[in-house]
Parts: sequence; C-alpha cells; structure tokens
Amino acid sequence: MSFLDGDKLFLNATIVDGSGSTPRYSASVLVREGRIHTIFSGRNSLDSSKLDSARKNGVRIVDCENGKWAISPGFIDMHAHSDLSLLHTPTHEAKITQGCTTEVVGQDGISYSPVNDEALARIRKQIAGWNENPTDPPDFFDRWRSVKEYLDLLDSARIATNAAYLVPQGNLRILVKGWDSSPCTKEEMEAQKEILARSLDEGAVGMSSGLTYVPGMFADDEELAQLCRVVKNYGGYYCPHHRSYGKGAMQAYREMIALAKETGVRLHFAHATLNYSENAGRADELLTMIDDALADGVDITLDTYPYLPGSTTLASTLPSWASSAEDKVAVLDDPKQLERIRHQALVEGTDGCHGCTLGWDILEIGGVSDPSLADKYVGKTIARIAEEQQRHPFDAYIDILKEDDFNSTILSHSGHEGNVRKIMRHARHTGGSDGILTSTKPHPRGWGTFPRYLGHYGRDLAQGRVRNIYNPERNDDFEDTDPETIFAGGLEEAVAHITSRPASVIRAKDRGLIQEGYLADLVVFDPDNIRDVATFSKPKQPASGIRAVLVNGAFAVDEGKPTGARNGRTIRSKHGGVHSVVE
Repeated sequence: MSFLDGDKLFLNATIVDGSGSTPRYSASVLVREGRIHTIFSGRNSLDSSKLDSARKNGVRIVDCENGKWAISPGFIDMHAHSDLSLLHTPTHEAKITQGCTTEVVGQDGISYSPVNDEALARIRKQIAGWNENPTDPPDFFDRWRSVKEYLDLLDSARIATNAAYLVPQGNLRILVKGWDSSPCTKEEMEAQKEILARSLDEGAVGMSSGLTYVPGMFADDEELAQLCRVVKNYGGYYCPHHRSYGKGAMQAYREMIALAKETGVRLHFAHATLNYSENAGRADELLTMIDDALADGVDITLDTYPYLPGSTTLASTLPSWASSAEDKVAVLDDPKQLERIRHQALVEGTDGCHGCTLGWDILEIGGVSDPSLADKYVGKTIARIAEEQQRHPFDAYIDILKEDDFNSTILSHSGHEGNVRKIMRHARHTGGSDGILTSTKPHPRGWGTFPRYLGHYGRDLAQGRVRNIYNPERNDDFEDTDPETIFAGGLEEAVAHITSRPASVIRAKDRGLIQEGYLADLVVFDPDNIRDVATFSKPKQPASGIRAVLVNGAFAVDEGKPTGARNGRTIRSKHGGVHSVVE
C-alpha cells in the first residue's frame, strides 16, 4: 500500500477495541485524514517493506513498544458541565489530558440555549457556580440564542473535544413561563413542545431535566411525559437528574422508569447514585428495579462518576421556594422566611437537598466567585467554618450564601463506596464526570474520572491496593486493601463502559470503536500505569500513563503533553440518528 504525508502510524500496539467482547490483540493502526484508515494485523500485517515505505513518505510513527502501549477509542463523558469552558478555556486540558474526546453538555435541565435575552441574564447568574459568568470579551453571550447558533459557534470556535447537546427542560419552562411554579396551561405546554422540537431538529441529541433545581422541578409527570413523547419522535433520549438522590431516591427512580415505560422514550439516568445515610447499601434494590424494567422492554442506560462526594452549588440546597426567588437576599433578610428555611434545613428536610436535612459536616465549600473569600471558606466544611466563627452552622451557611452572591460551589460528602462499586458494574452503565471545572477548588472528577475507572477501579482494586485521594496528607502512597474485581471482563470491559456504550446512547455510529473507517478519536495509554492524579487537596492535576490523545485524527496530547490542538466538532442528531460534522 502507499503512505501519504500526514499519515500517523501507531506501531505494534495492544488494541482494546471498545466493544467489550473482543479480546485485546496486537496490531498497528494507520490514521489518515481524521479516520482509522487501516488496522495491520493477522494476514494484513505490517511487514518491513511497508514500514520502510512509511518512513520514506514522512509518516509520523509512534512506536508502541511491542504492546506496552494500548490503543482504545477516545473516552466519552456522558455528563459534562463544559458548556462554557469549551469556549472560554478552549484548550480544555482538564478533559483532554484524561483521554476524553467527546462530551455531552446541556445537563441537569438548565444551560445556555435555547434562550432569549431575559432568560439568559438570569440563567447566567443561577449557574455561575457551574460555569462562571464570563464577561471577556464583552460580547461573549451575544453570539447565540438558539441551539443551532450555539452548536454552530462551537464548530466555528474550534473546540478541543467533540460535543453533543441535550435540550435543558428547565430552559423550555423558563422561555414559556419564567420561574413560576404553577402547572402549565395547554397553551404553555404546546409552546414548550414547539421549542423542544425545533431544538432537536437543530441537532440536540435529547433532553435533560434537573428535577431538584428550579424551575425544572416544578414540572409534573404529565408535563414531562408530553415533552418525552417529542424526544422519542426525534429518536433522542431523556436524561433526568431526577427528583431525589437522597430520602426519596427509590421513588424518584421509579417515577422516571414509569415515565419511560409510558412514553417509550429512551431513558438515561444522570449520575445514578444513591447518597446520604438513608440509602447506604441499597444499590441492589436499585439495580433490581432497573433490570426488571429492562426485562419489560424499557430502554435504560445510566452514568456514574467514580467518587463518593457529589458537587453542586450551595444555593441549590435551599428550599426551591427560596432558591427560585428573584430577590433571594430579600428572602433571607426576612425573619419569618428565614425561620421557615431554618426549620426545613434542620428538621423537615428541603427539596433542594433531596428531602434530607443539611449535614454541616458533609458540605464542604469547593469554590467561591469572590476571590477575597477563598482563604476564609474554600476547603472547609460548614461545620468547621461555624466552629471557627463560634456560631451556629445555619447562620454561617446563610452568610456564605449572601457574601458570595449565591455562587459558591460545594463538595457534598454523602456517597457510599459499596453503592458506587455495584452500580458501575451494571451492563448498561457508562461513565460521566459531572465535572465542574471552573471552581476555586473543584471536585477532582473534572480531571481524573476516566483514568480512575481504568486505574483505580479496573486494575488497582483487583490487585488489593488503593490510593487514598481523600487524605490530604497521604494521597500519593498505596495502601493495602481486600482485593475486589469490579469489571469481570477486565480492561476490555472497563474500556467499553467509557467508549462504545456511551457512543450507542448518543448514536454516534462512527465513534466508540477501533474499526477501519471510524473517526480517529483515540487514546494511547499504559494499562499498567494509567491513573488519576487529581486529589481533593490538589484537584487540577492531569492523569498519568496517557501518552497520546487524538481527536478526529489530530494530536491533542502528544508524548504526554497537551498540544493545544482544537479539532473537536459538534455531534448533531439528524432525522432520528446522529451524524458528526467533521471538515
């Protein structure tokens, strides 16, 4: 065969093809014009004459050292909060350096399109803790309003990873009735459905909900069902952050399964966790519920992050009637309303905290929008802050909200390791970081999710050793533990969770596998040494053991170093399927 200038040849690699069923094998891979052109193995082996020809034609050859280095498809983040990071931090090193080549954004029912001017102004403030609220350049938010305009901008801006978009259900409600908690009228419902259909037609791959966030949580089951029927008609999927991951978690999962069964929509559970003391040891109950639904013909998938703490905004833990107020300061300054919040936070439980009362020792401030507050609050639990200030934790909580203009982010140390391990084993499981990248002290999942699946859960636990990333003093040392195999199918199965399985959910038919003709989203890594380096004390650290990352055939990481290349493209739905826009 002939080789061309610009070809890339990965020589003598171990191929983990992403299917989960094909055993790893030895081969060389030729990348040409953004795609996997040829896989040299078996009868079509790369003999010395072909290799000499490649060298003479200036082909870039990466020697994978007789299988030391593995090649897999690029990792797909099924739950990303990179909606603005893709634009304001375009090299996107947090994701690229961990092998992530595709992200699904528009999560948790609220994002930046579709919008109008009034809606965008308030959304920017509401989720500034997730994405910041950039003002440089001054026209940053003037460049789009519709889903099509947003996706077109991502393409023209040349993003680092590929991106697919979910229509946020909260945005639909905002555009039709603002932050009003009342049920939709027939006319309002038709207007929501029209906006949703247009957004799906413009390329969104499905719809997300944030049913513990305002105003998405105000939608009743019938409202959600009508929207889900539209999503089904477009071949998309529904991705709910459902109504509770705490006290009412099981009922919340049942509600979503019933919704999918009624409407026929494909259901994908966002960050499928079971948190708080109410749910310790209940993973089997959830998985049985999912398996029973699958047996009944409901199409269900799910994603998780491989950590115990969650991450969100501190303001979201308020009762919804308070967090949805246009003037939240006035609510907190009103003694009667403040006392009502106090009762819900300490005695009754709040819908913003999944029906649970607030646990001051598990809520850690992860980031602040006002830099002057960082030393005072970041990295400390509210219990510790209150102790330092010699006051009640509730009073400290309220002051932090007001001082940081309701933009502080938190780590919520509410997870259970047994639940995490059992859920990630499931046959319909995929990986999602849920990473907030812009916080002062973000959750390490923004930098370490995918290497943690392969390293910590896929390899180290089976060998009876762990790194304690929760201990700020000793997070680089390995400790002995009881060996446990998480992925019975080994590396092949672990890779499938984060490549072909998510690709099938978003219906990206030319990604997620090592096959000739597929787009060359690839990760070159050392299976014996890939691991997450990001910890809770030092969260912004790239993974180790990753040698190269290619996005649509271009090196985003080369010999372990980010290149700054921005070769990502949007992945858009079209007539019930998905096509990739690659120039």
